[in-house]
Amino acid sequence: MDFSPLPIEDGFSADRLFSQGYSYTYDDVIFLPHYIDFPTDAVSLSTRLTRNIDLSLPCVASPMDTVTEDYMAAAMAALGGIGIVHSNCTAADQARLVVSAKSRRVPIFSSGLDVFKAPDGCINDANDFDGSNYVFVTESGTRRSRILGYVTKSDWENLSDNKVKIFDYMRDCSSNVSVPTNYDLGQIHEVLEKNDIDFVVLEKDGERLDVVTREDVERLKGYPSLGKGTVGPDGKWMVGAAIGTRESDKERLEHLVKAGVNVVVLDSSQGNSSFQIEMIKYAKKTYPELDVIGGNVVTMYQAQNLIEAGVDGLRVGMGSGSICTTQEVCAVGRGQATAVYKVSSIAAQSGVPVIADGGISNSGHIVKALVLGASTVMMGSFLAGSTEAPGAYVYQNGRRVKKYRGMGSLEAMTKGSDQRYLGDKAKLKIAQGVVGAVADKGSVLKFIPYTMQAVKQGFQDLGASSLQSAHDLLRSRTLRLEVRTGAAQVEGGVHGLVSYEKKSF
Repeated sequence: MDFSPLPIEDGFSADRLFSQGYSYTYDDVIFLPHYIDFPTDAVSLSTRLTRNIDLSLPCVASPMDTVTEDYMAAAMAALGGIGIVHSNCTAADQARLVVSAKSRRVPIFSSGLDVFKAPDGCINDANDFDGSNYVFVTESGTRRSRILGYVTKSDWENLSDNKVKIFDYMRDCSSNVSVPTNYDLGQIHEVLEKNDIDFVVLEKDGERLDVVTREDVERLKGYPSLGKGTVGPDGKWMVGAAIGTRESDKERLEHLVKAGVNVVVLDSSQGNSSFQIEMIKYAKKTYPELDVIGGNVVTMYQAQNLIEAGVDGLRVGMGSGSICTTQEVCAVGRGQATAVYKVSSIAAQSGVPVIADGGISNSGHIVKALVLGASTVMMGSFLAGSTEAPGAYVYQNGRRVKKYRGMGSLEAMTKGSDQRYLGDKAKLKIAQGVVGAVADKGSVLKFIPYTMQAVKQGFQDLGASSLQSAHDLLRSRTLRLEVRTGAAQVEGGVHGLVSYEKKSF
């Protein structure tokens, strides 16, 4: 492909646009279309997460306690991306989440419609089934605890007294069929058919971990087909985990390495600190085969310090997340489009991949982040509310939602995330995030493939058949950009209608 500048001057080159003293977000800028000489399916989104880890999709699930635990990490790996398990829990619990994610062969989980209750609870009315045919009974009444039994809707309807405790009439799961967590979709389907049953229990080392229903299997069959996924040298899903920069995190890191973690992210809102630089050097010296991602950074100076310390990847973003208030509270940060371009420019000189973290609301934002120099995008709110995200669905003003909170919110800080903001030793806690809710999005196994197809179409319009070609086109000044006025941004979206229904796929 010819990367020579266009004969006609139109628009601005990236280096000129981002050197005018303005801090631009993704919505502020727009790419001008280039030349198409290949079909959409010819676009490859394969990329690098770090110096040594390849992904087939440029998608990373953020280490937030309402986004990434074992279910999300396994699903993202199955899609070809990766999930970073949050650290807002004990080191032992985090390590268990890593082990659980890596051990799952098929990314099927309790569908989100499945209901879990404690044995001493009651089912008061049909709404308690929340659209499911079963209520599963666990020790604590949550999905995470050991499965004891289940109640079918027909069993409940035949009760003469609805106030009776579930334990008194539930069916014991010990008589049900169990399969190992490493069974693939075909094997699970075969077991369901052979035994003429509606669900199986997933088991690992004799412990009942989850249930897979016939509906779950059929649901997954209806999703876009999965590729080989992100598999490590051990033949299991690749999974990342977040750690802090305190002395106690060295012990956490040891737990994670023993659990088989493939990459660690040093989780800090401002990564250019002596604490992080020391932790980078410690991790690289103690575990030289383990890739370490540093951040967060938004300037070239910050990035250079961490590159010199030995990071294998950089996480870019400060205050751009939908639940983050850092820029408002601390008056520090940068518009995400500018941050990604500036940091990527210097990181590319050392061969260090960049993760664009935050500010992703649609496929167009992903296109902009990747073309501006990022190798992957890290997503929080974009994935929150999905089937695989932690937490239970509730109804809010008639909408089915899940909680989504910033790790800088006071609620999250009480669990330990204040360390991320270097505030764990402060007497007064200052929030840099909020607690909110996001609508039910369904499964990431469905909407991420469609999102990536939209990203491919964006790359095609720009004449870029891969991330590398996009970066080359940008740096050669072949790709051009402009800043959009407020009116242009309105014009670029749906407008002028009394009502409409927006479906992306």
